[in-house]
Amino acid sequence: MDLDDYRIDKEPYYRALGNEVALFEAAFTARMPMMLKGPTGSGKTRFIEYMAWKLNKPLLTVSCHEDMTASDLVGRFLLDAQGTVWNDGPLTLAVRHGGICYLDEIVEARQDTTVVIHSLTDERRILPLEKKNEVIKAHPDFYVVISYNPGYQSVLKDLKESTKQRFGAIDFNYPPADLEAEIVAHESGVDDKVAALLVKIAGRSRNLKGHGLDEGASTRMLVHAGQLVSRGIPLGEACQVALVLPITDDPDMRDALTSAIAACA
Repeated sequence: MDLDDYRIDKEPYYRALGNEVALFEAAFTARMPMMLKGPTGSGKTRFIEYMAWKLNKPLLTVSCHEDMTASDLVGRFLLDAQGTVWNDGPLTLAVRHGGICYLDEIVEARQDTTVVIHSLTDERRILPLEKKNEVIKAHPDFYVVISYNPGYQSVLKDLKESTKQRFGAIDFNYPPADLEAEIVAHESGVDDKVAALLVKIAGRSRNLKGHGLDEGASTRMLVHAGQLVSRGIPLGEACQVALVLPITDDPDMRDALTSAIAACA
């Protein structure tokens, strides 16, 4: 079996903000597991898609959640017409055949689930499959990347130190205003003026983080608003749909964001 279906054929648009591309390439060459840290919608997933394309490696993405079990990662026995058959999970596929396994928002997974990657993130590079009584030695091209949002850290939702210290890390944040406007214009199809307005609105919302909002408007949300504007929706209404209503249910915060939008527009 190969993982050609998991290869990214077309170059994803990614606007580098620093030397993160070179850092990742060096880490990949050394097979140093990598952690991408940053707020929601700041480009972590797009970055790993770009790097998988650039390195010409298959990318298997797992969106972690609190109900995810180790079997969801490594695989399980299933019944079919021929009887009981083992089905590899995404992590095992990447380990066997060589690919990048990306565990998105890993802190959402239970800690007892993420422990299964420990033996893959040190010099052993092995994956024990206890249910099959098998130990897989990782393919030379196997690579593991995790991401999480430090803003959501808590006692209940954080990585164990024994996990964190197995990874190198790259910090992500929202781009400077001029670059963020360039990204929004490219991804949504709006002109530079509208893109700059959306970025200005986002800045106002980010200033409210910790003052009623857990997070300000992300770059992804600005792209969504821009996509509505480029399809004929007025800017204020597009911002309500893509920024204000998704980000908070508090009436006072909605009023504050709506006022910020009106002031910017």
